[in-house]
Amino acid sequence: MNVLARMLSNRQSLTLRLAILFALLAFVALTSLGIALYRGLERELIRRDDAALVYRVEQLRSFLSDSSTLELIRTKPTLFENMLGNRESVLAVGVAGQPPLLLINPGQLQVPALPPVETERSLELVDVHHLPGIDGIPMSALAATIDAGELGRLQVITGRLMSERTTVLANYRLTVLVLAGIAALVLAVFGYVLLHRGLRPLHRLARHAQKIGVGNLSQRLDEGNAPLELRPVIDAFNTMLERLSKGFTQLSQVSTDMAHELRTPINNLLGETQVALQQNRSVEHYQQLLASNVEELERLARMLDNMLFLARTDPSAALLQRQSLDVGDEIDRVVSYFEGPAADVGISIRAEGVGRVWADPMLLRRALANLCANAIKYGAPDSELLIRAECSDVGVSFAVINQGDTIAAEHLPRLFERFFRVDASRGRSAQSNGLGLSIVATIMQLHQGRYEVSSVDGVTRFELFFPAQVMVEAAEIPGEVS
Repeated sequence: MNVLARMLSNRQSLTLRLAILFALLAFVALTSLGIALYRGLERELIRRDDAALVYRVEQLRSFLSDSSTLELIRTKPTLFENMLGNRESVLAVGVAGQPPLLLINPGQLQVPALPPVETERSLELVDVHHLPGIDGIPMSALAATIDAGELGRLQVITGRLMSERTTVLANYRLTVLVLAGIAALVLAVFGYVLLHRGLRPLHRLARHAQKIGVGNLSQRLDEGNAPLELRPVIDAFNTMLERLSKGFTQLSQVSTDMAHELRTPINNLLGETQVALQQNRSVEHYQQLLASNVEELERLARMLDNMLFLARTDPSAALLQRQSLDVGDEIDRVVSYFEGPAADVGISIRAEGVGRVWADPMLLRRALANLCANAIKYGAPDSELLIRAECSDVGVSFAVINQGDTIAAEHLPRLFERFFRVDASRGRSAQSNGLGLSIVATIMQLHQGRYEVSSVDGVTRFELFFPAQVMVEAAEIPGEVS
């Protein structure tokens, strides 16, 4: 049993495991069929043997009805012995309670006392008694009382040791087991060969998949000649390759952009410091140098904080922190925070919206804050910034609308990419690191929501949609949202 368990373990070949299971199923099926046939044969043989005993008693009743039978019994008892035919049969005829008139028992078989059956009615197979017999060989016996005319009522006991039936059934059992074993072995071999040939497409796919690496992530598995059962696996694998390719491309781009973003402030720090160290400077000059260095270091700190936020954001933790929030309170909180910076550049803020939103409070505030900071930074002076919330049965939609330069349509799909800027000159600003909108995109993905942007005739509109609580609970952990 332990050997079979090891052979069927997950560490073994799938072909071998399936072939063994196929052989076991075939053996069980053939053995079950053999057992069913064996039971049918056994019942038929028992019925035949019981019918033979009943027929024997019926014959004796016919014989004993003749007046010359008694003389025949006394003078030629061997005649009945010859009629029985073998040493496995027993016959006793006599008056109940007296020595038998005829006793034929060459095998010295022990027949227990049996209740006699009155033969005024026809004997039936159910009247036959099945006894344990000798050495595991069963015995069938029948006792009957018959009317023998002048002889009166005689009791007849006849029986037979069923060694022939036992031998036939034993040989049948052995034949069934041997044939089932041979058939299972043959089916296992053929099953292994067929499975091995049937799994060749899987081996080809495995070899093809091994050839796909970082340098050729664009390759896809071919499903043209694959069996129908493998096509869902191939589609899933190709989809995974598509995600990996996209992720690797994004990672490479992010690494390149991050190296570029870090190089600028580091070069500024290094260059200004080297220039200052070439000769003695005044205190005011050193103070200006330190202030410039602090500005660059603050820019680096903000960039690293944002990158850590993007790397550490846990979807499961975000799901657990969501709660029902008042839309008006959240908007007022953001407006209060940005009123001062907006007033400095001549921008007024107007807020609209009531209702409830299902979101993580910290992430919601950060998303709105990033949009507002972006709108104030690039908004036109003496304009209005509108923060609007619209509630419905399916969720809440936040819109941040500002006036300023129109963003070209070709730039809109890339606004939420990391380090992307419409104006490359903004990269030199210590207040911008190109991660604010990518953080907004990540927050919306965590909420199974969506984000959109449009810019027409100097009006730029950012929209965030947070689904209702019921929709969120029915959804899975989010993937990418566009």
